[in-house]
Amino acid sequence: MTTEMQEIAVTEDKPLLTGQADSSKDAELAARILLDQGQEHSIETPHGVLHVTLHGTRNSRRPAILTFHDVGLDNKSCFLPLFKFEEMQEIVKNFTLIHIDAPGQEDGAAVYPVGYQYPSMETIAEMIPAVLQFFNFRTVIGVGVGAGAYILSKFTLANPESVEGLVLVNIDTNSRGWMDWAAQKLSSVTSSLTEQILSHLFSQEELSSNTDLVQSHRERMSKAPHLLNIELFWKTYNSSRRDLNLDRSCTFKCPVMLVVGDQAPYEEAAVECNSKLDPTTTSFLKMADAGGLPQLTQPAKLTEAFKYFIQGMGYMASSCMTRLSRSRTTSLSSSYSMDGSRSRSRTLSQGSQGGQMPPSPSQTMEVSC
Repeated sequence: MTTEMQEIAVTEDKPLLTGQADSSKDAELAARILLDQGQEHSIETPHGVLHVTLHGTRNSRRPAILTFHDVGLDNKSCFLPLFKFEEMQEIVKNFTLIHIDAPGQEDGAAVYPVGYQYPSMETIAEMIPAVLQFFNFRTVIGVGVGAGAYILSKFTLANPESVEGLVLVNIDTNSRGWMDWAAQKLSSVTSSLTEQILSHLFSQEELSSNTDLVQSHRERMSKAPHLLNIELFWKTYNSSRRDLNLDRSCTFKCPVMLVVGDQAPYEEAAVECNSKLDPTTTSFLKMADAGGLPQLTQPAKLTEAFKYFIQGMGYMASSCMTRLSRSRTTSLSSSYSMDGSRSRSRTLSQGSQGGQMPPSPSQTMEVSC
């Protein structure tokens, strides 16, 4: 009788344990699928609808990481390789990601009718507060590339209390001059829209080499059903961009990390922006062998720098650094303000040894790994 009862107990336990394990696996799989795909939203703003993709839970105890892409891209083509990168997962698990697509730039967007008045850069920046309100986030850490960096800069200057930090890749804070305007007019006559945008996104070396990345973006844009929308965004970026008029007395109120490839089309513009910002709260990362889109070509280096940046704001203090601390060569050149009276950076020497302290915000890193 005792033996029979023991056998019955064993046969009852097995399906319960199996069912619990299956439920746990199913829940984990569902959570991973949700994290990978994200939750897509169409958010009404005072100036129109924005397509926004949210990854993670709406944990408002920390700032969300809010991204904005460049011209010719959308949130996936601009940021997916970076935020899918293995070492970036430590950050992804700790922060909510909010990816904003500029109006009409998302995959599958309806084509605007002929004559549609596309919103200006300033108007698009004014649409962002509605996104924060929709998700109930008080503050964000902005990550912008090219046109997206300019839009997030406009948003930050108008809403300094909403931004805890800014990562600006390929930022150009100036309006287009007469020479730029003339060059753009000539380019529009001699080059297709796709080639114009590729010249904005990639270095001349990448274009000459016709890298796989250049080819894939050329094919994606040339076959895009909403190419007219992309053209409207491109023209607006060139025509409605105004000087941000940054200087030491009128600047960002949060930490800023400027990122640019050493051969990127906007290297000089990023260097100029760096000279205008507060050196105590600004770090400038010039990446070797990064091309025009460092977040796609060098995600490992940018991930490491981003971790340093977040740590400087008091988040993820226990995060382990691996790559930049092992950088084979890191050189620093002293940069001076326009009057040459104040150095913007100190010499930093990094060898192969790990465990070094993160660079101070006022340092300029030129990383070659």
